[in-house]
Amino acid sequence: MNQSKPAVFLDRDGTINVEKEYLHRVEDWEWIPGSVDAIHRLNQLGYLVIVVTNQAGIARGYYTEHAVSILHDHVDRMLAANGAHIDAYYYCPHHLDFGAIKDCSCRKPRPGMLMLAQKEWNIDLKKSFMIGDKLIDIQAAQAAGVTPVMVRTGYGAQESALLTDNVLVAADLLNAVQKIERELKRSSLA
Repeated sequence: MNQSKPAVFLDRDGTINVEKEYLHRVEDWEWIPGSVDAIHRLNQLGYLVIVVTNQAGIARGYYTEHAVSILHDHVDRMLAANGAHIDAYYYCPHHLDFGAIKDCSCRKPRPGMLMLAQKEWNIDLKKSFMIGDKLIDIQAAQAAGVTPVMVRTGYGAQESALLTDNVLVAADLLNAVQKIERELKRSSLA
């Protein structure tokens, strides 16, 4: 059996890219400064990079799953041009009030997307991280047994006030990755 690998799970909107309500068009994508470099660093560190994102706009009928796929393909091309990559995208197309499925295991704060990725990619959850800008990202990480990190971009400045546990908080995705790097160095010296 293949040895399990650590991953860094990333929320999308507000963590990697500038938060824009129901983002689904290529022309509206805007990187948060440092995000491409952060993803490249995670690649170099040997982490799987897995995006896990709630996409309720699908259930609401604002856009289609095909639109999400087109956007993610565009993101992949931009990353590849900078020597970086995302290994996989998982998204929840459901909403509690809209669409045919109202109760699912994949919508954060539930850990379904992380657990599916763990199964499909043989991820070592104990050595993995989840970076996001909302309390639901932190809760999904904790439910999956993954170390959570909250960024202060997107909704993070307001949402970090809701944290009750000893959760690492970073200015942005690049700063979060730098903190993970420091933690890895510290643990390898121990």
